Amino acid sequence: MLASGVEYTIFFYNPNIHPEREYLLRKDENVRFADKHGIAFIDADYDKDNWFERARGMEREPERGIRCTMCFDMRFERTALYAHENGFPVITSSLGISRWKDMNQINDCGHRAAGRYEGLSYWDYNWRKGGGSARMIEISKREEFYQQEYCGCVYSLRDANNYRRAVGRPTIEIGTQFYKNTPADGE
Repeated sequence: MLASGVEYTIFFYNPNIHPEREYLLRKDENVRFADKHGIAFIDADYDKDNWFERARGMEREPERGIRCTMCFDMRFERTALYAHENGFPVITSSLGISRWKDMNQINDCGHRAAGRYEGLSYWDYNWRKGGGSARMIEISKREEFYQQEYCGCVYSLRDANNYRRAVGRPTIEIGTQFYKNTPADGE
């Protein structure tokens, strides 16, 4: 977006991220990036109790299932409300860059949330096309971002660790993986 000249604000509302240490790591990375590039940053509430209440009964749902729809809806609803109250005409999300996410699911939630407010639209940009995934890795290495190893919610962490144990890999250790720039990366 920066390279395309798109002026934007980062709205950080992620009550789904657990444990709190992981939440703070991810938030701090966003703050660091925003500060470095002069991007406005809005820190919304860490509304985890509300998230857990909404997730009740969906604890065993698979990734990309109804729990994810609920989570996207919750976050987009809050984003759309903030945008409406503060005069932003467009909202979007970078969630679609992940190959682990269903872009149609994300975009449906974004359109549904924006559709509640006249004059607000959702930009359903395909972040994966045109080398977007490779660009994400390039930026992550350049910025030496924290490398997230699971979606973010406690159930995703549980399921990722169960899978890792089943295939003989060590479980996720929060706060240890960072993208690194190396001379082979051309920097």
